[in-house]
Amino acid sequence: MNSAARAVLSTHDKLLRGRAAAAKLALLSTKEKNAILLAIADALESREGRILAANAEDIQNSSLEGAMRDRLQLTSARIKEMAQGVREVAALADPIGETLAEWTKSNGLKIRKVRVPLGVIGIIYESRPNVTVDTAVLALKTGNAIVLRGGKEATRSNACLVEIMTAVTGVPEGAIELLDSSTRETVHGLIKARGLVDVIIPRGGAGLINFVTENSAVPVIETGAGNCHIFEMADQIVINAKTQRPSVCNAAEKLLVHASVASAYIPRIAKKLLDAGVELHGDERSRTLAGQLPLSPASEQEWPEEYLRLCMAIAVVANVDEAIAHINKYSTKHSDSIITSDEANARKFLRGVDSAAVYWNASTRFTDGGEFGFGAEMGISTQKLHCRGPFALPELTSSKYEIIGTGQTRS
Repeated sequence: MNSAARAVLSTHDKLLRGRAAAAKLALLSTKEKNAILLAIADALESREGRILAANAEDIQNSSLEGAMRDRLQLTSARIKEMAQGVREVAALADPIGETLAEWTKSNGLKIRKVRVPLGVIGIIYESRPNVTVDTAVLALKTGNAIVLRGGKEATRSNACLVEIMTAVTGVPEGAIELLDSSTRETVHGLIKARGLVDVIIPRGGAGLINFVTENSAVPVIETGAGNCHIFEMADQIVINAKTQRPSVCNAAEKLLVHASVASAYIPRIAKKLLDAGVELHGDERSRTLAGQLPLSPASEQEWPEEYLRLCMAIAVVANVDEAIAHINKYSTKHSDSIITSDEANARKFLRGVDSAAVYWNASTRFTDGGEFGFGAEMGISTQKLHCRGPFALPELTSSKYEIIGTGQTRS
């Protein structure tokens, strides 16, 4: 079915197609699924011109600027990265059918717990078309159907990518469904589709995530906004974590500096950040220590804020305990890092910070499925049930028990 014919289907019709496809996907062998993924990777590269043309239309019609515009834009290099990510997923072990535990009862019953697909996954996301490919291939590898509801800014890019993937031989009809992004009714239809959809994954800003978790009738796996912190000092890591790609959720937003080094360190790092184009805010102590450097006052409302741009707030803390308390109060429990040569403080930080990923002497920018060796990711989960951190193949599965008997009856 081409994109025009698919577009006229209602949300309910697309969900029904997804449910039917899930039953077929669950029966595919690892070899069949990997062949589909490798064909998708080839198709993305061979149709680069079509993808870039569709993306150029989205860019032209978008009012996004700066870092947010960068999230939307595709380039030849980014398409190659997407295709390489698909091949990496194909090369990973297939979790479906994995035996998690097995035992034999005294009555001879053989009980085995195995991994199975979740079924139909719904994902609601904003203006990053690479998410369309990453999430679809993870779903296919784990035998799940996926229903995508992207942002309106990426309408043409997403439609082009879905059309390319669904045209690949072996992809069951309905395995990858794209909902209309021009109306919020499709979001409501998706999150209320209990019985047709097995799990919803919201991936975007805090407003989107809160709306879905508060209104969904379908179980939700949250992908948290990223108010990431770095504690103490190391210029290269701080600059990388803030500036390498400021529009993504694992970019650092806050810098906490130990009082013992603050007088020397804040003027130095503030100048480097300002030279890199970063807008700086700070508490009263950091602003005083910065001298003539322009640091705006940081309001109380800013400490939990995710900037998603070249902006950072700096605060001075007395010790590691105060840093941990500050982070646990204000962070989104995504990614936080301590830069220190003091192992005792580092160990206390790693244990004490209640976030999905906690670093010692490394940039928060590594919180990513690809960087963790997962090939790609559905998102970064900041909740504690089912999965936490970058979640990919194993987290897209459930389990069931297979019980084999020889005629046993219960007395």
